[in-house]
Amino acid sequence: MMKIFSKKKHKKGFNRSIDDLQTKINEKEIEEHNDYIVELLQNPKNWGIPSDKEISVSQAFTGPCGDTMKLFLKIKDGIIEKANFVTDGCGASVATASQTTQLIEGKSLDYAEKLKPIDIDEALKGLPEDHKHCAELAIKTLRRLINKYKDKI
Repeated sequence: MMKIFSKKKHKKGFNRSIDDLQTKINEKEIEEHNDYIVELLQNPKNWGIPSDKEISVSQAFTGPCGDTMKLFLKIKDGIIEKANFVTDGCGASVATASQTTQLIEGKSLDYAEKLKPIDIDEALKGLPEDHKHCAELAIKTLRRLINKYKDKI
């Protein structure tokens, strides 16, 4: 006689399997990065393309690794009121872009221009060596964006 599984029981087992898999993925990510980076890559701050009225300037840049990062700034009187980003890159690219936007919101363009990759790395509590270039990508994108804005005004 063939045993028939109920959909409800099967769904519970499937959901448990998915939860177990997600836990293993999270543990591996934390092992390779750190809790803070994993939080930002799973729940990035300032992700997304704002409406046109919320953008003073935007700039995309593709790094040597092939990741593209695009930043969007709303600037008023030399102060960055809002910063957003999108990227097609890895988790470290998401985390570095998110951290960069958090560091520059409410700050002057002069402050943002002076940021260095090490500032992003330290704010993230240390990127793995093989992802340090993501902080470079964020800073290069930011500097090109600021130069574009200055040329525009």
